[in-house]
Amino acid sequence: MSLNQSLIIYRFPTLFKILNEIKSNLNFNIEYFNDDQFKKNLNNRNFVVISGDNKKNFQNQLKIEEFPLDIQKFIEIVNVQFLKNKFNQQNNVKTGRYSINLNSRVMLFDEKSLQLTEKEMKIISFLNNSKGPVKINKLQSEVWGYKSKLETHTVETHVYRLRKKVEKKFNDKSFIISLKNGYKIEN
Repeated sequence: MSLNQSLIIYRFPTLFKILNEIKSNLNFNIEYFNDDQFKKNLNNRNFVVISGDNKKNFQNQLKIEEFPLDIQKFIEIVNVQFLKNKFNQQNNVKTGRYSINLNSRVMLFDEKSLQLTEKEMKIISFLNNSKGPVKINKLQSEVWGYKSKLETHTVETHVYRLRKKVEKKFNDKSFIISLKNGYKIEN
């Protein structure tokens, strides 16, 4: 059983009671809540919410609309949702104050989004994964695959355009900073 994988039952005591009786056969935790306090405890967890309150909408919520409930089919649906959540979590990366979806190449902050090119994603990913500033020739070899000391103007132009794009969309002039020993993403 994965301890960070939980099915949250919100105001649905009958379902919780049924699942609690078979919990030894489940490969996820089950938790029951009557109020919104559980939202505070969900950071960095893979969770699915089932709500008996149709007026509430939660992140990662599964809607149950067909009754009677086939419990085996229900457990399969929950497990599939856990897999989808894990896949999505692995493809969303934090870069400074931004969230970036690696699949869709979209940068998000404060309900604004910016579409990135594949090369921009590679630049951001490489800078984000580097512990310190990255020299231009290192970006050139790792992101572009150039092994010789060719003109570095291509790298500088891409970084300049990426900075301008981020500045225009998010009003952020310091996303990628230039230091004497290379480029760095400001965290």
